[in-house]
This record gives sequence, C-alpha cells and structure tokens, in this order.
Amino acid sequence: MDARDAALRQAYEHAVGWLASLSEREVPARASVEEIVRALGVEFPDAPSVPADVVDLLAGACEPGLTAFPSGRFYGFVIGGTEPAALACDWLVSAWDQNCVMRAASPAYAAVEEIAGAWLLDLLGMPGGCSVGFTTGATMANFTCLAAARDEVLRRAGWNLARDGLAGGPRVRVVAGESRHMSVDLALRYLGLGKPELVRADDQGRIEPGALRQALAGGGQAPTIVVLQAGDIHSGAFDPFVDSVPVAQEAGAWVHVDGAFGLWAAASPRYAHLTAGCADADSWATDAHKTLNVPYDCGLAIVRDASAIRAAMGERGDYLIQHEHGDPIDKVPELSRRGRAFPVWAALRSLGRSGVADLVERLCGHAATFAAGIAGLGGATVLNEVVFTQVCAEFGSDERTDRVLARLLDDGTAWISGSTWHGRRVMRISVSNWSTTDDDVRRTLDAIERAAGSIPP
Repeated sequence: MDARDAALRQAYEHAVGWLASLSEREVPARASVEEIVRALGVEFPDAPSVPADVVDLLAGACEPGLTAFPSGRFYGFVIGGTEPAALACDWLVSAWDQNCVMRAASPAYAAVEEIAGAWLLDLLGMPGGCSVGFTTGATMANFTCLAAARDEVLRRAGWNLARDGLAGGPRVRVVAGESRHMSVDLALRYLGLGKPELVRADDQGRIEPGALRQALAGGGQAPTIVVLQAGDIHSGAFDPFVDSVPVAQEAGAWVHVDGAFGLWAAASPRYAHLTAGCADADSWATDAHKTLNVPYDCGLAIVRDASAIRAAMGERGDYLIQHEHGDPIDKVPELSRRGRAFPVWAALRSLGRSGVADLVERLCGHAATFAAGIAGLGGATVLNEVVFTQVCAEFGSDERTDRVLARLLDDGTAWISGSTWHGRRVMRISVSNWSTTDDDVRRTLDAIERAAGSIPP
C-alpha cells in the first residue's frame, strides 16, 4: 500500500467513525480552541511526516472540537446535513481535482453543471433558459445576481459600467424589506451600492406591497433594484410575490429574490404556494447546502437573462480556451473553483422530484412538531406563524430565555441558537437536516423541557 492509499484509508475510517457517532454523541463541541492547538502542536516541523500519521493527528486532535453539524439534532443557523450520495460524490470532487471553469478544460464538469442547472430550474418552477451559477453560498449568490442587476439597470439608463465604472454614473436605488437578511447588505457593500432603502414589513417580516409601491413612486426614473425574500430567517415567512413583483416591475425595477433556504418550498406541492409569483422575478439566490443538504459549500445564482450575467461576470483571457456558447466561468465571480455541481447533481439524482418534495415536507413537519411541543410547556410562547422550517419561542423574559438556551447547550442533546427578534431574546429553531427523525425531535423537546423546568419563571 503506498502512502496515498494509506492516508485515504485512514481518512475513510475516521470519516465513517465520525458519521456513526452522530446519532448518540453530544452535539456541541467539548474542546476549546486552546486545547486543540495544544493537541496539534504549534511548532512547524522541519522534516516530512507520513501522510497517514498526519491524518491521524488531525482527526484525533480535532474530533473533540467538532460541532455535530451533520447531526439530526443540530438546529442552529439554518445549516443542512449532507445527503449520502452528495457526500460520497463530494469525496470524488476532491479526488478528481478539477478546476471547473471551462467546457474545454473539464467537459465532465460542464456537462454535469448543465444537467444539474436544468433540473434545478424545473424543480423550482423557474423559467427555462435561466443562467444557473454555482457559488460558495447565498452571500456570493446574492452578490452575483445583484451585480448582474446593477449592470443591467445602469445599461438601461445609458451607462456602461464595465467601461466607465460607478463614479459619475446614475445612482442605483436598491429597495428592500426591513427584515431582509444581512447578506443582502453585505453584497450591496461589495458592489459599491451602499445600504438599501428599507420598506415596512409586517410582524412576520413580509414586505408590505402598499409600502413598496409608495417607496417606488418617490424614486423618479432612477435605475432601481428591488430585493424580495423567500424565507425570513426568524419566522420563515415569504414576501407576497404575487402582489410585490408586479409593483416593482411597473416601476421598471429589476426584481431579485433572496431565497437562501426558502426557495426550496417551490419543490413541494404542499408548500409551493409560498413561492407563488416568485418565478416572475429577474434573479434568485439560494443555497444547496441548506435545504437540499449538499456538503459545504454551494450557493446558486439564478438569473433570467443569461446575457446580463455573462456581461457582469464573464472574463476573457488570451490563454483561456473559451466556448462560443459560454462556460461555467461566465456565471460566477471565481476563476478557480471546485466542482460544486457534482454533489448537487448527485443529491438531485438520488432523491428525484418526489424525494426533494418529501425532504422539504419532513423538515416543515418537524418544525410544526417543535412549535406544538414548545407551546405546551409552561411559560413558553411560540412567537411566529410556523409556515416553513423556522420556529421562534421565548420563555417569559429575555433573561430566562437566555438561561434556558445556555442550559440546553450544557445538556448536549441538541444545538439550538438564540437570537433577538422584535427586540426580544428568542430561541430560534431551524430544521434543515435530512437525517432529523421523529425521535430526534422528541429527544430535543425533552431536553428543552428539562432546561426550562430547571429555571424558575
């Protein structure tokens, strides 16, 4: 056995052992950064090491400091697990080591990206012919889509951004609901557009179409982008696309939808109504590593006008072998990137249309069970309308809510993070993992009850 095979076998054993531990291990990490640093050692070695020994050292030192993100009892931050076929194919991605930028350089990747992109459009009810780019996550998917939006609305106003830059050009208005995700603001900052103008939203975070109309009426003929949301990070609520998209389009705005986890509602017959009217927008951003459960990292930037994204993202170089019909490089910012479409294709091929729908519906069903269980606890109140995969609850006061959260993490059964919503501290449950079972939910509800019961109202 050569050194590479030995290292790979060791990595496989450690990986399988880790995955097998998830059903029973405590979810929070139990080792500190300092403890892991000591276990790894800080002195840079002078001589080479045996690759298999390096794998053993890393796995042994880091395992106590790993949070069980892939566990069925991890409910923080809207983090999905990893569907089995997607995980296995992601191992192949590293072994194949393709730089997935051009059709000529990796025909296999280009073919898989093309198929996966078409399947995604079909699954999510998007118009055929949209560009589908594979980014690091929803933040860069938002960036990519909003870059296309920025360039296109300026082009319509007679300004050539690629040639002349932003300075001296018309100001681009960006209008968004007051409950938009922070990644939208970050993407706008990267793009030199500044903070968005905020429009009133209701108590669940849904933008109010009348307020949107009023805001747009005061903008004159300025180039405008409207950002809507599929899935509020606290409530899970969806903007009313049927009413809001036409309002924006009547004002001549480009409509972008940030749907990091919520856009997948369109894949379920039971929940597709939440995205009604969404497909009439101009661009959409989502994550495959959230609701679809592919490995980190994978965002999706979907743009109706393929020429707009190509104008914003396309690169030219004398040394590149570029295809007349376009390449993966034309859809995203990165020139060097791994084969993110491979695990997406694998998840879609493994699950099929009915399997994705079932996944979405299971996640939503678990969220409803959490809401009902918490509502039955004395001193606990569920604060949101549970329409998708998010549950927000409080336990009588900010102080008690934070103490319940801390006690829950100490218990180790599950990981649930806190947040502040409408000025109140809340327990925020995000059900995102394909492997979450009814038993996981029951065990977690028992742990919440223990934590709440140990702290007097």
